[in-house]
Amino acid sequence: MMGSFLSRALVLVFGYAYPAYECFKTAEKNEPEVGQLLFWCRYWILVAILTVCERVGDAFVSWLPMYGEAKLAFFIYLWYPKTKGTAYVYNSFFRPYVAKHETEIDRNLLVLRVKAGDIAIVYWKRALIYGQTRFFEILQYVSSQSAAAPPHSNQVLVDKEG
Repeated sequence: MMGSFLSRALVLVFGYAYPAYECFKTAEKNEPEVGQLLFWCRYWILVAILTVCERVGDAFVSWLPMYGEAKLAFFIYLWYPKTKGTAYVYNSFFRPYVAKHETEIDRNLLVLRVKAGDIAIVYWKRALIYGQTRFFEILQYVSSQSAAAPPHSNQVLVDKEG
């Protein structure tokens, strides 16, 4: 076992930083190869799905012995050219699943967008009302303080002799 810190650091380097750099180099070529671009798109799709699943199921799997090391090995398997892991996982598991459930996924995403928009509008209105209320409370406080303030000591005294 490498230890949690070391395995996390290696996952960041070999699962994210190195592939991001390779993807950058591919994208910045004068005439990038479509196959390489497709490979990196598929890699990042799989990494995104893995990251989402991991966030949801982290409490159930992160305690397993060698979990960090297995995750590191999986990331390397995905991008290492000799294993062709991205093509295998994408074509054997991900694409068939998404193709089978695509209409259901699209429908659920549409519902989610509508609900998220509705929730955002409700919270935006609440925030505006809260801000407006606080603003008027501050104005009321300032005006009550200025009305109750004693006269300033720097006022010019009128000379009675004149």
